[in-house]
Amino acid sequence: MFISLLPSREKSLLRLHPWVFSGAVDKVNGNPKLGETVEIVDSKGNFLAWGAYSPNSQIRSRVWSFEKNEKIDKDFFVHKLKRCLESRRTMGFEPKGANAFRLVNAENDFLPGCIIDYYAGYLSVQLLSAGWEIFREILAECLKEIFPNCKGIIERSDSSVRIKEGLEPQVKILAAEIPQHAIEIEENGLKILVDLHSGHKTGYYLDQRNARKRIGELAKDKRVLNCFCYTGGFGLFAAKGGSKYVRQVDVSASALELAKRNAALNGLENAEIEYAEADVFTHLRKCRDKDETFDLIILDPPKFAESTSQVEKAAKGYKDINLLAIKLLAPGGMLATFSCSGHISTELFQKITADAAVDAKRQVQILENFRQAQDHPVLASFPEGMYLKGLLLFSGSEQI
Repeated sequence: MFISLLPSREKSLLRLHPWVFSGAVDKVNGNPKLGETVEIVDSKGNFLAWGAYSPNSQIRSRVWSFEKNEKIDKDFFVHKLKRCLESRRTMGFEPKGANAFRLVNAENDFLPGCIIDYYAGYLSVQLLSAGWEIFREILAECLKEIFPNCKGIIERSDSSVRIKEGLEPQVKILAAEIPQHAIEIEENGLKILVDLHSGHKTGYYLDQRNARKRIGELAKDKRVLNCFCYTGGFGLFAAKGGSKYVRQVDVSASALELAKRNAALNGLENAEIEYAEADVFTHLRKCRDKDETFDLIILDPPKFAESTSQVEKAAKGYKDINLLAIKLLAPGGMLATFSCSGHISTELFQKITADAAVDAKRQVQILENFRQAQDHPVLASFPEGMYLKGLLLFSGSEQI
């Protein structure tokens, strides 16, 4: 079974980009089923890659390998997973104790559509593309071999991304048992509770590890507003760093409850931390109307753009929220603002924040840039892998 491409549409594969879009496909030969491995050839029949076939997705195939003699079997996956583990070890991440890290970062780790996070002896897996419908059980076997002391493996494939692949979202246990209660991990000296069954993504946002630590370093004696706080990470690091006051804002009551438990777990129950269950846009407007100001504001919203067609609407949302936040900054205040939308480029995000500052009639300077933590590597031939971007902005007393 093979996919043949239209003339001149093989260029991205020759640059080792791992996606084949439907518009590049000329013919599909052999009637492959969803997820089956197919050979990808150019218009003259020359081998290009092995990929997983996805008849319902705009990404018609995701590349497993560019090596013609490579077999896509259990040995293939064992090799890839061991490579991932070794690369994490070189970064200082070890699967022991209360550590937590990303083991597999999908295409960026040569396993397209597969995300695996390690949480204190447990593995949380997201399978977001069609190929894993064929190899799910093999993947579970490989993980059990590589992690013989693993306490349990849960599949958290409940993302709406699967619908684009013609797949149903699902959550299931792949090995052993997963506790119903939240488990405890450690991040840069703080203890964090993670709900593996129903927490966001695989349970927690490991990609913001470095940014949370930096906020802790900046927060001393500051009034801090942490928006879209989820289970409180940024606010907890701010409180630990000696902030004067922290307000944790999220629309989810259950997330705020876990944030309170996280504070108590770290001996911060008596710190000046307030919890506000509210829509962030609405809450920021109320703060503006009350003339409240903060020395440090964190904006870490969910993904605003799921596709290119949503970029314009997302840009408006990012501008609105940053404009409101900049207006709330005290003179000399800082805003740490983020976008996890892969369709919003770093350049566009910087332009959005610059426009927001102009409309807020404030002069701001970029002090630092943020990106996803080092256990979320980006494949050089796959720039889409750089999805998380952030800016630390400083606002002096100057007004426009």
